Amino acid sequence: MSTLSHVSSLQPSQRMADAVRYSDEELIGRFQKGDENAYSELVKRYKDPLLNFVYRYVNDRDQAEDIVQDTMVKLFTHKHYYKEIAKFSTWIYTIAGNLAKTELRKKKRQKTTHLSQIGPEDSEYQIPDHGSGTDESIQSSFVEKRIQSAIQQLEPHFRTVIIMRDIQELSYEEISNILNVPLGTVKSRINRGRLELQGELKDLR
Repeated sequence: MSTLSHVSSLQPSQRMADAVRYSDEELIGRFQKGDENAYSELVKRYKDPLLNFVYRYVNDRDQAEDIVQDTMVKLFTHKHYYKEIAKFSTWIYTIAGNLAKTELRKKKRQKTTHLSQIGPEDSEYQIPDHGSGTDESIQSSFVEKRIQSAIQQLEPHFRTVIIMRDIQELSYEEISNILNVPLGTVKSRINRGRLELQGELKDLR
């Protein structure tokens, strides 16, 4: 193999190694100029955090994965919509959050339609699962489900900020930018949401 060919064969991996050193904003800038390695690095950085974020919204792993996939498609096709005046994380979380809200509205409409069609003879029940598992794992699973259920019961504007702050660990400023609401409103909603959760989960203490 010639020296030129050898260098050429190393270029993709070298470019990926370089991409890791860039900030999110530098990566999206490079992607806007045609560097698809920068896109790959952004997907790598945000795929899992966005999946956790969206899952807390929709409470469905498969649907969350679909929404994250749609988010990455929008990142690819709408890359020039990003402007440097905003943090990239704010922009990408806004896209994912909007897609998740759209799916929730669809599910709510479908659920309403379904419930309106159910008669007394249509009632169902689930057989409890008494599969194997340690007491600790069962208790942990129970607590996780209770917390998830309590979060889902919050009003949407409280649920959103609780997920962003306490699960995704975004800053107050990032949440304010993503939701386009004043910083004081964000803090107030988080405090109210936490109080409601504490009330719902007081028996777990």
